[in-house]
Amino acid sequence: MTQITASMVKELREKSGAGMMDAKKALEEVNGNMEEAVDFLRKKGLAKAEKKSSRTAAEGLVAIVSNGTTGAVVEVNSETDFVARNENFQTFVKNISEKALEVQDLAALMAADYQGKSVQDTLTNLVATIGENMNVRRMEKLSVNDGVVVGYVHNAVAPNLGKIGVLIALESTGDKAKLEALGKQIAMHTAAAFPKYLKRDDVDASAMEREKDIIRAQALAEGKPAEIVEKMLEGRMRKFYEEICLMDQTFVIDGETKISKLLENAASDVGAPVELKSYARIQLGEGIEKEEEDFAAEVSKVANG
Repeated sequence: MTQITASMVKELREKSGAGMMDAKKALEEVNGNMEEAVDFLRKKGLAKAEKKSSRTAAEGLVAIVSNGTTGAVVEVNSETDFVARNENFQTFVKNISEKALEVQDLAALMAADYQGKSVQDTLTNLVATIGENMNVRRMEKLSVNDGVVVGYVHNAVAPNLGKIGVLIALESTGDKAKLEALGKQIAMHTAAAFPKYLKRDDVDASAMEREKDIIRAQALAEGKPAEIVEKMLEGRMRKFYEEICLMDQTFVIDGETKISKLLENAASDVGAPVELKSYARIQLGEGIEKEEEDFAAEVSKVANG
């Protein structure tokens, strides 16, 4: 039996919004498995909402770069926001994002030449110079044969540098300037709406079945007959897709049009059909657990040290 700690209860409460005792009981029921505990609470109707694990939990910068038909987004972490404002750090992040256009993955980026040294060696020297641990954590690269790859940075601290970086790849033979404008709007939507998948076919089968299981359990717990529950699934799953699939989401800028319909409508303006081939969204620190500091204890430690 896994020992249920206070930190585990706290984490579950933050993920689910459930009360302390409910969170503790849920963890006990599933032997400490955090994901199963969230499902347990949702099935019992005790979770207010499954919170997204997208809160910024590390400092640094996200950079984007695009040359028309190719774009790249890179995340570089640092320990403090102070370093993110450092000119040398910003220059490094900007330059390696441009290097990312020349390579296919993170490993190749770290091995790429950077002013006579590898990116990895340059980063090591930067750590020694600035005095903070740093990490080139992620990169994504998108390309189209004919069309545009458009970038957008949210909470920008400098041109193409900020906290959230988005790339949108649109395939079309139509007017490139109009495609750019359309891509920029969809990129802004993506930054705000946080889709997890491009379209329904991309949704992980296990995630889909997990959601169906939760919906069934909730409805049955409400006393609804089994045959009614199955009919409810279609509507509930449609709402599920509208939350997580970019093509099914409602465009945040007008609050009415589905992204799929937005692309369909754009064809007449652009002069040719428009296909959203792919997207990338990187939020600074997403998924990183950041150790919480007790400021009073830290001051006491320094004072008594």
